Amino acid sequence: MIRRAELAGTDAGAVARLVAEYLRQTEKEKVARGVAAPTVGLPAAYAAEVNDPLIAYADCSVWGAEIAGEVVGVVVLREVEGEWEIKRLWAAPDVRGRGVGSALLDAAVVAAGGRVRLSVWQWRTDAIRLYESRGFTPVPSWDARPSLVCMRLHP
Repeated sequence: MIRRAELAGTDAGAVARLVAEYLRQTEKEKVARGVAAPTVGLPAAYAAEVNDPLIAYADCSVWGAEIAGEVVGVVVLREVEGEWEIKRLWAAPDVRGRGVGSALLDAAVVAAGGRVRLSVWQWRTDAIRLYESRGFTPVPSWDARPSLVCMRLHP
């Protein structure tokens, strides 16, 4: 089941845990590909998302995927420059292959009214295939970081 996350209540801990997993995995991949230098723990820029998602995502729309009463995936949408951007999309590794990421992506597209943008690391080929299967196409980058693919869905 996909539903709005209750960051002021029961979902804050699960969202923080899932986002922390996403960020740790991303940092590990970036270091392995030479895009970032190794660090101890997560970079400070991410602390608010993990420590207090209610405040960090106050201007966002956050959705969770729930299986058997447990939040196992999250998608975070933020309005940027007049359109919605998927900032985080993560399904716990133990539920991958069960449609959780697809369901979260579909919910985000509906919540955003169909006009959505996102960026994804070029080595995340499974994610890129998922986005392309939903009609996202690569566009000129709005992000100066190397190795990012920017994509848009136009209704």
